[in-house]
Amino acid sequence: MKFGMGQAVRRKEDDRLLTGKGRYLDDINLPDQCYAYVLRSPHAHATIKSIDIGAAKKAPGVIAVLTGADADKDQIAPIPCLAQVTPDMVIPTRKMFTTDRVRFVGDMVAAVLGETIAAARDASELIEIEYEELPAECELAKAADGKAPQIWPNAPGNVSFVWQDGDKAKTDACFKRAARRVTIEVINNRVVPNSMETRGALAAYDAKADSYTLHVSSQGSHLIKDVLCGSIFPKHDPEKIRVVTPDVGGGFGMKVFLYPEYVLALWGSKRVSRPVKWIEDRTEAFLSDVHGRDNVTRAELALDERGKFLAIRIRTLANMGAYLSMFGPYIPTVAGQGMHVGVYDFEAAHIEVKGIFTNTVPVDAYRGAGRPEAAYMLERLVAAAARETGMTPDAIRLRNFIAPEKMPFKTILGLTYDSGNFPALLKRALSEADTAGAERRKQDSAKTGKLRGVGLAYYIETCGGAPNVPAIIRFEEDESVSLIVGTHSNGQGHETAYSQLAAERLGIPFESIKVKQGDTALMAKGSFTGGSRSVPVGGAATRIACDDAIEKGKEAAAHLLETAALDIAYDEGRYVVAGTDRAVGVMDVARAIREGRTGAATGTLLSGEADFLPQAPTFPNGCHICELEVDRDTGEVAIQRYTVVDDFGRIVNPLLLTGQVHGGIAQGIGQALLEEARFDDTGQMLTASFMDYAMPRADNLPSYAFSWEVIPCQTNPLGIKGCGEAGAIGAPPAVMNALIDALAPLGITDLQMPATSHRIWQAMQRAKRPQAAE
Repeated sequence: MKFGMGQAVRRKEDDRLLTGKGRYLDDINLPDQCYAYVLRSPHAHATIKSIDIGAAKKAPGVIAVLTGADADKDQIAPIPCLAQVTPDMVIPTRKMFTTDRVRFVGDMVAAVLGETIAAARDASELIEIEYEELPAECELAKAADGKAPQIWPNAPGNVSFVWQDGDKAKTDACFKRAARRVTIEVINNRVVPNSMETRGALAAYDAKADSYTLHVSSQGSHLIKDVLCGSIFPKHDPEKIRVVTPDVGGGFGMKVFLYPEYVLALWGSKRVSRPVKWIEDRTEAFLSDVHGRDNVTRAELALDERGKFLAIRIRTLANMGAYLSMFGPYIPTVAGQGMHVGVYDFEAAHIEVKGIFTNTVPVDAYRGAGRPEAAYMLERLVAAAARETGMTPDAIRLRNFIAPEKMPFKTILGLTYDSGNFPALLKRALSEADTAGAERRKQDSAKTGKLRGVGLAYYIETCGGAPNVPAIIRFEEDESVSLIVGTHSNGQGHETAYSQLAAERLGIPFESIKVKQGDTALMAKGSFTGGSRSVPVGGAATRIACDDAIEKGKEAAAHLLETAALDIAYDEGRYVVAGTDRAVGVMDVARAIREGRTGAATGTLLSGEADFLPQAPTFPNGCHICELEVDRDTGEVAIQRYTVVDDFGRIVNPLLLTGQVHGGIAQGIGQALLEEARFDDTGQMLTASFMDYAMPRADNLPSYAFSWEVIPCQTNPLGIKGCGEAGAIGAPPAVMNALIDALAPLGITDLQMPATSHRIWQAMQRAKRPQAAE
């Protein structure tokens, strides 16, 4: 069918978005709205001695000045952490406004509501706060060394939790009998999501109805509402809290969560009886949006005399920041659980993760959320093992891959991979990357003063699983078909993908389907976009809702065709009497139902519903091969070739798929070569603008050779696997392995992300010194 599943349909939302007809949060305004400006701590760690708001309250254009004392008086609940990964985990109380001690630069202290944002900002400068500075610690390893300043009194050594997975005794036994051991230490550098559209909220309280409406740039209105109802306003009638998310300009995990500013807007609106709008500027985004990654890992691999992997042992320090974000502890632990063994057939594994508090912005999900960190560690370790054993990067992997004939395969960490052919994808990637010609290209590069390297990484991730996603199909009076899905697009192309799935199943024109998302008034329960699950889970819900609508229409079709419902079949948009050419179109049936011609009450709409909960996740996987050059004089890196072969199961839309993979690789390259959130010794963020934080640009990125193998997923009704995060998972280890391959002739076997040109140049200078001494 035209525009059905598997076809490269151009995005239907692009005409609207590219011609300025999109409706983002900043495009929404309410009558008599005022503006909120948040006053944030300039110190990373300090006691608040006093706050004087007298002058600010009298400033022109000021409606109200709000502090923690006001919030405490109104009994505003703290911002919750929903991820208790161990029973004894330390979860500090995070108030909307801190009242006693600030713990990172950006901690919320007060807010001004003004007639204009300029008036609110100006008045905030009149708030006088007396701080007593305290020692701060922003560096992860130092915060955990037992000598650092104590950030929370009930978290000795700044440890929030110690989480473990695997079999320690069996792992230790494997290491005792190993013929060879390989050890590495890697850093997953802290990165800032930097979505094109910053966060924001517009809240309105209706006193007569005692109801709240929150417009917010998020990754799922229903999750925001659930947390508001469950934690912030538990006594308020959930029916009187509405959350609406319009078009969203990027999220990358960061916009999943409930933030203090959203509670401020709601509470402030009730206090001043006016709508309150808050939108952060870019520097605020650096200082208040959750950051990603920030792990330090020591990984050990035990091998036998033939290079066969026996066991892996991993010790990770995970930076939580000053507070536990909503899912923060979940990311380095449960989110990546099982991924530490990747695609390899181990006998044993043991993982320990310590969550550490620091005087920094809280850390939570960023594209891939725990799986990139695991894949980076593992693929750097496998590359080191190849060098140690003298095996080629492909040979050591082929020796240790889980064999395709063993599928489904239960790993030693408890996950069951339902499908996959890792050797086939690796071999195809090697061929498409022409690795056989790499040595010749290295020699050609050397003639121009460049070092060339080839890096290989094979990733697998778990995604497309729980929680459930609901969907509703409804045939409207205007002859369109509404598809309401409980996720939310942040730019991925949901309107197109969902329309393709519905059009194919219903056999109706692609253009007639109107996808609706992001409004809790449209759907009682919903979910969120994250974990590459919108199409695997939301798409399956869409297909089931279509089937439900088709089934519900059979009685009406039978009435119109004067036959029994059991004799009715459905084929390409028509109800057909089996064995005859008598048929009626689904649109005609829907119209007849609305008009009361089939026994239903006039005005009844043909509809279908579903609420799909996956019984198991999906496991997309693939091979990334990066080939790059390093300038000997400057350390500058130029990626020359980049090849990817992926397994995403059945493909919904090749164009959307390619866009997702390209974007993910760009973010992965950004982390590998450029991006890093840095703090000085006092906790001031040194990279709080695009002048200092290096985002990847067009000239940092190569053209990609991207292809895929279709290996249908056995755990998803559509046979598809998630794709949204894959590029960001495979790219960092591929790039870093290529860099180390390029620098190996100089004796450099270790390098940390981000491998900036300056850091590479420094490594090359250090490598030259022993030679000069000789």
